[in-house]
Amino acid sequence: MGVLEIIGGILLLVASVIIIFVIMLQESKTEGIGALTGSSDTYVGRNGAKTKEAFLVKLTKILAVAFFVVALAMNVILKFF
Repeated sequence: MGVLEIIGGILLLVASVIIIFVIMLQESKTEGIGALTGSSDTYVGRNGAKTKEAFLVKLTKILAVAFFVVALAMNVILKFF
């Protein structure tokens, strides 16, 4: 195993554990399919940038993107090197 593989594996592991932890901190949404659009008329929908829940949602999105970027980079590294 190369150094890049070990670093990538550690980053994937840390990102996945943090994503799981952040998702578990979020409150469940019972609004149904309308919650997927983000246009719900609730306190969180109107004042989303100011709440803890909005911060957790934004953090989840950032971590998910980071996870997929690292996973894609690891795939490219393993395939070509």
